[in-house]
Amino acid sequence: MPTTAPMLEHQDSGSGSAGESIALNDLEKRLLDRYQKGLPLSPTPFRDMAEELGTSEALVLQILQRLQRDGVISRVGPVFRPKRIGASTLAAMAVPAADLERIAAIINDFREVNHNYEREDHYNLWFVVTAPSQERLQAVLQEMERATGLPVLDLPLERQFHIDLGFPLWC
Repeated sequence: MPTTAPMLEHQDSGSGSAGESIALNDLEKRLLDRYQKGLPLSPTPFRDMAEELGTSEALVLQILQRLQRDGVISRVGPVFRPKRIGASTLAAMAVPAADLERIAAIINDFREVNHNYEREDHYNLWFVVTAPSQERLQAVLQEMERATGLPVLDLPLERQFHIDLGFPLWC
């Protein structure tokens, strides 16, 4: 089994950042559905995707950029199994509601953060941080605390569960 599973990570229900619905055409739906997991591991993954979908590499790249810009997908890239390469942790912050968007934007500016989300709890901002080493991971968490003025709750993985979150998006 490979240590990476390249994928498209999508946002909830295909809505944009302001909550508006994003209209997707058939090609965009097929692209999202087919490549939630299993992007081609080759020197030309986008060309390979385009050939399979019957379109051009330029169009696949254009679609992915638009979907990311519009908040339909959050990222395109590999997902590494925890503790196989580098270091990662789940982290949370207790952010005053009035500051949530501002603090989330600061957290998103760290290249080590691949996504964050709001939860209805005292710890209301949750995010995953990845780094090449445990030392760099701890340094990033400290930098986040300095940048936001808020403590970061570090929740390192103790027991791994694999949950396959891929599912058909359109029937």
